[in-house]
Amino acid sequence: MKDSSGIKVIAKNRRASFDFHLLDKFEAGLVLSGTEIKSIRANQVSLQRSFVRPRNGELWLLEANIAPYEHGNRENHDATRPRKLLLHRREINKIIEDLTLKSLTCVPTRMYLRDGRAKLEIALARGKQKQDKRADLAKKDSNRQIERALREKYR
Repeated sequence: MKDSSGIKVIAKNRRASFDFHLLDKFEAGLVLSGTEIKSIRANQVSLQRSFVRPRNGELWLLEANIAPYEHGNRENHDATRPRKLLLHRREINKIIEDLTLKSLTCVPTRMYLRDGRAKLEIALARGKQKQDKRADLAKKDSNRQIERALREKYR
C-alpha cells in the first residue's frame, strides 16, 4: 500500500512515541545485504527495542530484527546484526553532538521503501517520565470520548 509520494511503510515503532518525546527527525539509508532487502520487501521487520548508536564517527542501527529470508540458504544474514546508517556528514555530526552534549537518545521510528530503496526514519528523543505517559493516555482517552460523543450526536 503505497501513498501518493511513492512510499511503502514496512514497519513502525509505535512504542517510541509512547516512551519518548520525539524532537528532530532524519531520513537515513541503510547498508544491507541481498537477503535483508528481500526480507524487508516481505515485511519481515521489527523495530521494537532497536536504537541508534555512534561508533567511529558513523551511526549504526542496533537490535533491529530483520528476519532471515526463507529462501536464503547459506548466504542468509544474522537477524539482529548491526547495520550502518547512511546520512550526510553534517547530519551525522549534529546527531552525535546532540547525543553527547544534550543527553538525548536516537530511536528509529519507521522503516519504509522509497523508490525501491529501504529508508529508516530516525528521531532524536528525550525520555518521558511516568507522569508524562499518564498525561498522554488521559489526553488520548478524552479525545476518544469526544469523538464518540460527536458521532452519537450526528447519527
